[in-house]
Amino acid sequence: MEENIIDTVTVGASVAATDFSIFGLFMEADLVVKAVIVVLLLASFWSWAIIFDKVMHMRRLNTQTAEFEDSFWSGGSLDDLYERIGNHPPHPMASLFAAAMREWRRSTSQRKQSKKDLHESLQQRIERVMQVSLGREMDYLERHMVFLASVGATAPFIGLFGTVWGIMNSFEAIGLTKNTSLAVVAPGIAEALFATALGLVAAIPAVIAYNKISNDLGRYANRLESFAGEFSAVLSRQLEENS
Repeated sequence: MEENIIDTVTVGASVAATDFSIFGLFMEADLVVKAVIVVLLLASFWSWAIIFDKVMHMRRLNTQTAEFEDSFWSGGSLDDLYERIGNHPPHPMASLFAAAMREWRRSTSQRKQSKKDLHESLQQRIERVMQVSLGREMDYLERHMVFLASVGATAPFIGLFGTVWGIMNSFEAIGLTKNTSLAVVAPGIAEALFATALGLVAAIPAVIAYNKISNDLGRYANRLESFAGEFSAVLSRQLEENS
């Protein structure tokens, strides 16, 4: 009876002596579990940096695009609008417009071919130039999205690896001490669960943000495609009026 009381007191003291704070769990964790925690923390930090940058960038793009559309459809001269934009368009829709206008000016200044041939070839070139520009701009906007998808898909498994390793440490401690008390298994289980939690903390925001930003990028791409089609029709009508 007296030995049981002593064992209980010893176990209680050992458990109390264990630091179960986040920093304490990290410091007492195995080297492999520490590496897992560091990787997950870095992945989570970089994911949030990408999320913040993408959200702010999309808000700015939507505002700039709306202002450009107002200017474009205001009835003013396209040449004046092109001169204001210059060679460094501030957003993707302006880039599509500038690319089409450059091709327009370059082609219409060369009158060697017939007006019919000029109309058909110019129409095709302008559409091709805008499609190339659209693809290039969307590639730029979609940078780092693969990283968000990778974090969302792999972070839980990386955390699970840390969990399995921590539980293995707990069983190893049981085998070495021949003791199944809470004081022996608690630290390993705690660090294992901490790795699992970090995996979820990194993965959940990355998945939600990836879906949201992908949806926003898809809508913006459709907006650019609609503008490209409308602008191509405008230039086609202008060619017909000049022919």
